[in-house]
Parts: sequence; structure tokens; C-alpha cells
Amino acid sequence: MKFNKYLLFMIMAAFAIVLAACGKDGDSAESDKNKASAQGSELEGSVAIDGSGTVYPLMARLAEEYMVNEQENVSVEVSRAGTSAGFKKFLVENGTDFNDASRQIKDEEATEADKLGIEVKELKVALDGLTFVINKENDWATEMTPEELVSIFLADSTVEKWSDINPDWPDEKINAMGPNENHGTYEFFYESILDKQDMDSSVNLQQEYSTLVNLVSEDKNGIAFFGFGYYVNNQDKMNAVAVDFGNGPVEPALDTIAEDGAYADFTRPVFTYLNVNHAKDKPQVKDFAIYVMNNINEFAGETGFAPIPESEVKENISFLEGL
Repeated sequence: MKFNKYLLFMIMAAFAIVLAACGKDGDSAESDKNKASAQGSELEGSVAIDGSGTVYPLMARLAEEYMVNEQENVSVEVSRAGTSAGFKKFLVENGTDFNDASRQIKDEEATEADKLGIEVKELKVALDGLTFVINKENDWATEMTPEELVSIFLADSTVEKWSDINPDWPDEKINAMGPNENHGTYEFFYESILDKQDMDSSVNLQQEYSTLVNLVSEDKNGIAFFGFGYYVNNQDKMNAVAVDFGNGPVEPALDTIAEDGAYADFTRPVFTYLNVNHAKDKPQVKDFAIYVMNNINEFAGETGFAPIPESEVKENISFLEGL
């Protein structure tokens, strides 16, 4: 009888030890999970980005790296409606989280953000060089001045043929092309290069940059403008015009595109705009924003952009981490 009681006691003690061990392991696992969640190491959900077609390759590259190497449970969707069209999707209730832009936000857009109670943060992400491209067979217009380039696109210009620019050039009609009004590149060109003078109605304006690439590659007399990145990725199909700003022709390149460099007159900053409200409410949006700024200069060159100063990168990261 005493033996049976002793045996029962031992079985119950062993069972208690097993329960304690399981409880400890469970508590530890739950604690580790909560700790990981608190540190933001495991996130889920989605991030919605739209806007500039120029900035698209850079942001798409960052999104891919982020989803593969950082947060596999976060879906980052990057679209390219164009800067202006993108702002229309950004400045609405439950709009996109980011709007990529190849120009700064306009006063009326900032006013709309205020009206909707959306706090917007401008994040400069890179420097781009406006690039004029010509067909591979065009061996005459390889170097031009800004004034000559502008004369091709102006409504009031008398330039219609290549020979109107230089009598030694072909007596053939110039077919000018560019991105349409949805794009910040169009607005930069119109406001900063054309100085808000009317563009000729014959200029073939397109929504898709890939369409412009194909048109120029197939037209010996074609010339178009867009961001440097689209030229870099299509050098086998077209050539870039070297621009003489007064000190000799300068080709757009990563070492000439700078706000104080040889290609400065055609250099512009490009941005992504963050909905700060979303960043505060959705951890994955804030995390992706910080990832972008931490890695932006690493991937800028790969996609045809010049890097921004590290001081500006650190300033933006400090802001984002403080949200």
C-alpha cells in the first residue's frame, strides 16, 4: 500500500515537472514573439506606391529588395501613373502611402492635403538628368546647345527641319516627342526648360516611356526627352545628345548629373512623398520608408540616378525614426 502511494506520488511529481517545462518553453516562445513584434522585425500588410514613371525603376528595385531580403510578409506595390496622376491617388481618403514625383508638390496639392488632414513629408531620393535622345542613325545632332534643343519644341519657333538649326544638317522634318502632362518630367520641361512658353502642338506626347523609346529607336528623325535612367537602360536603341552649356558639350552621366555639376542646368531632384498619417498607423509603411532612405544611394546608380548628399539622407532617417 505504501509502495502504491509512493509510486503515485512519483508519477504526479514527474507530470508536474513536464507541465512546468512546457509552460516555461511556451512563455519563452510567446515572449520572443512579442519581442520580435515590438522590434518590428516581423511585419505584414501592404504598402501602396504610385506616381512618377521616372522614379518608378528606382522605387521598384527597392521594393523588390525589401520584400525579398527584409520583410517577406509585406507586399509593396509600385505603380507609375505619373506624378500628377499619382498625387490624385495620394491626396484622397485612404489613398496611397507614397507618391513618387519628378517635381515638387504644387501649392494646390499641398492645400488639398491640409484640407484632408493629411500630413505629407517630402523625401528627396535622387538626382536625375533630363536627357535628350536621338536615333542611332542620327550622326549630325549629337551635340546641341540648350537654345537649339528648346527651339525644336517651342510653338513660336521657326525650326521645323534639322537644316533650320544647322544648314549642314539634313533637310528633313524633325519629329519631336516627350511624356505627356501626367508626368512630372513634362512639367519640369515646360516650367524650367521652356520657361512656361507654349509647346508646339506637333510634339508627340506619350503616357508610357517605353513607347517613346520605341518611337525614337524606329525614327531616324526622332528626338525625345525623359529621365536619364530610361536612356541608360536603352543605350542599345538610342544615343544621348551632349549639351553645350557654354563650356563645351557635356554628356549626361552619373558624374556630370549634379546640382552643382557640369550638367547642372538640366539636373533636377526627384522625390517620394510620404503620407505621415499612414506611417504612424501602419508599421510596415514606416519601416519601408526608413529602408528606402537607408538604401537609396546604394541603388540610385543602378537605375540611372545620381546620389543625394548623405547629410540629407541622415536628416530624413532621423525624422522617420521619430514618428
